[in-house]
Amino acid sequence: LLPDPPAEIALAEHLRDSQPLDEILAHYPKFSQGLTDFDHMMRRIIWRAIAKEMGDGVTIGTNVGFKHLETFRIGNNVFIGDSAYLQGRHDGNARIGNGCWIGPQAYLDARDLEFGKDVGWGPGAKALGSEHIGCPVEVPVIRTDLEVRPVRVEDGADVGTNAVVLPGVRIGRGTIVGAGAVVTKDVPPFAVAAGVPAKVIRMRKEQT
Repeated sequence: LLPDPPAEIALAEHLRDSQPLDEILAHYPKFSQGLTDFDHMMRRIIWRAIAKEMGDGVTIGTNVGFKHLETFRIGNNVFIGDSAYLQGRHDGNARIGNGCWIGPQAYLDARDLEFGKDVGWGPGAKALGSEHIGCPVEVPVIRTDLEVRPVRVEDGADVGTNAVVLPGVRIGRGTIVGAGAVVTKDVPPFAVAAGVPAKVIRMRKEQT
């Protein structure tokens, strides 16, 4: 992995030190849809200026949206596909480890979310980290209190296209979650889980 150019890092630091957050955010729409190398570079610069931490070699696709990016720690060599959306929280915890691949149109409720290293997150897959408690019943559900619960995806796990991981779930190291699965409870390391709700259908074994 080659480190990002020093001039790029310096510009990000300059933005961070010289402009308030809302002004830095105002630059992003100018470059969010562009396909040129310059657009890609500017997206990286703006993200680095905002994020709590950001590594080298990060690829940010077109039309990627975010909220509270200032709470994110993003590792090296991370790929974020077109039209993905990362929703943090002002007091949240969001960590994406080295080598993660986040597919196009993915949605991450990143209020309390941690990906280990080399996590694969399929196109359209969703991590849901919060839900309304639904009480009292006479109040519209969306106006009841929001409960945030952690989602953890350990090193080397792979979550398939359009899968959904519900609040409070841990996906174990090296686990495969099938396309379209709805994961309602923890999945152990090196398992293969599929279905609605997701169930472990087998354990991964060394090939002989």
